[in-house]
Amino acid sequence: MSSTMKIAMGSILVGLLVLSLKTLAWMLTGSVALLSDALESIVNVATAIAALIAIRVAQRPADHAHPYGHHKAEFFSAVLEGVLIIVAALLIMREAWHAFQSPRVIEQAGLGLAINAVAGAVNAVWCWVLIRQGRRLRSPALVADGKHLLTDVISSGGVLIGVGLAVTTGWAVLDPALAMLVAVNILWSGWKVIASSLSGLMDEAVPDRTLADIRSIIADKANGAIEAHDLRTRHAGAVTFIDFHLVVDGQTTVSRAHEICDRIEASLKARLPDAQITIHVEPEHKAKHSGVLVI
Repeated sequence: MSSTMKIAMGSILVGLLVLSLKTLAWMLTGSVALLSDALESIVNVATAIAALIAIRVAQRPADHAHPYGHHKAEFFSAVLEGVLIIVAALLIMREAWHAFQSPRVIEQAGLGLAINAVAGAVNAVWCWVLIRQGRRLRSPALVADGKHLLTDVISSGGVLIGVGLAVTTGWAVLDPALAMLVAVNILWSGWKVIASSLSGLMDEAVPDRTLADIRSIIADKANGAIEAHDLRTRHAGAVTFIDFHLVVDGQTTVSRAHEICDRIEASLKARLPDAQITIHVEPEHKAKHSGVLVI
């Protein structure tokens, strides 16, 4: 089992633990703000399951029907996660509106807030693990899950402070008001997750820094060639697709041109291990005198 799959499975277990703690905190207090925190945790579990399925599909090897692999499955998972986040926010708004109309007295606040604080601490630790490992493994699903959890951690901190104020001041209206703020924050988080995932589905190029590294490697390792032009990149999950035209002297043999391509590919894969590279070799009269000039 891959490291990505193990982390995705861990997310489900952590999500269930946090959901149980937050549900207990809500049942003890009756706070609608704590209920909103628990509702978001239900989404956490659902999205963790969706991420696990997507990662499993994304790791399938290329086949006849999908010659470029199944890597984009993770982007679909992230889009689904964003949609579920928005649904959770709407449910929270509904509960907050009812609570505005009929404010509720918060009971056993101390114990409930303590339990919710423990749940928030667990989420904070796991959020750090997901984002750090997701970036290392280049998994959009894990990174999206981690960013969602980060929003949950921030929301939980706000809920703890707000419910504490509602109890100490006696202003019951603070409880639903805080739940509404949590819902707005969650809506923004859901939109950001969807937007970042759509960029991958639309074959967005690699970040500028990565592109600069690719250009530098080509320029340094293409000794014997003249230039490289029409460089294109895109990313899908952990895989980066790179293709470009390499111009060589018209008298260069096929074997020599192949050696140059092999050298460039080896260096690019050292920088991007999961890269899939396509190089189209052209004679010098095809040169555009632009793109990447060989050092």
